[in-house]
Amino acid sequence: MGEFVRVEKADGVATIRLDRPKMNALNRQVQLEIAECARQVDADGDVSAVVLYGGRVFAAGADIKEMADMSYADMAVHSRTLQDCFTAVARIGKPVVAAVTGYALGGGCELALCADIRIAGESAKLGQPEVLLGIIPGAGGTQRLPRLIGPAKAKDLIFTGRHVAADEALAIGLVDRVVPDDDVHTEALAYAAQFAGGPALALRAAKQAVDHGLETDLDTGLEIERLQFSGMFATADAGIGMRAFSERSKAEFTGR
Repeated sequence: MGEFVRVEKADGVATIRLDRPKMNALNRQVQLEIAECARQVDADGDVSAVVLYGGRVFAAGADIKEMADMSYADMAVHSRTLQDCFTAVARIGKPVVAAVTGYALGGGCELALCADIRIAGESAKLGQPEVLLGIIPGAGGTQRLPRLIGPAKAKDLIFTGRHVAADEALAIGLVDRVVPDDDVHTEALAYAAQFAGGPALALRAAKQAVDHGLETDLDTGLEIERLQFSGMFATADAGIGMRAFSERSKAEFTGR
């Protein structure tokens, strides 16, 4: 458990909770603590799904005060750590849900992009305002955002630096569901809870097939899918699931 980021577990769901008052600014320490929590929940066999949550504010972005005095040489080193920390979240081999409340700007938006599903509150604001500081997104915004919403919409958000309200975020596919502000965490937990006790190896394989397939051409993506699909037949869960189907009973998966 870090100073500003902690893992809370209940009923097979882990919440990675950001708690750096007032706005969850993502300084280097917070970045490293996020990465450590991501690795922890990925390796934890008792965790079936993960929720990213920041309380009143998801994350208002990187700590500008920390970056302001950095030189090119400084940032050339730090930017690698920054990306690696966020990539640790993206590579959690379990369903990950971002519960977006308040602001998810800059690095906060990039953190939400590392999730598989984004549930936002009605008053949430998302965006990549880095250009207004004379810089560009550096934690995946120029890469994950266009892959999610398409290059034209991503360029609009990155070029203008504007904030996107929850309803527009839903319309362009930046978030997947909008709920009342007070219900965001509850809804995210409920979504994640459906995977508790599920076929963990199949979920991991499905996530890897989709994510890795997006990085390549269709033929290579289909080969990735074929290999992952075939590999499932070496698992105990595949036998359990198909026998349960034949017997019209509920599958009791073991994660093996």
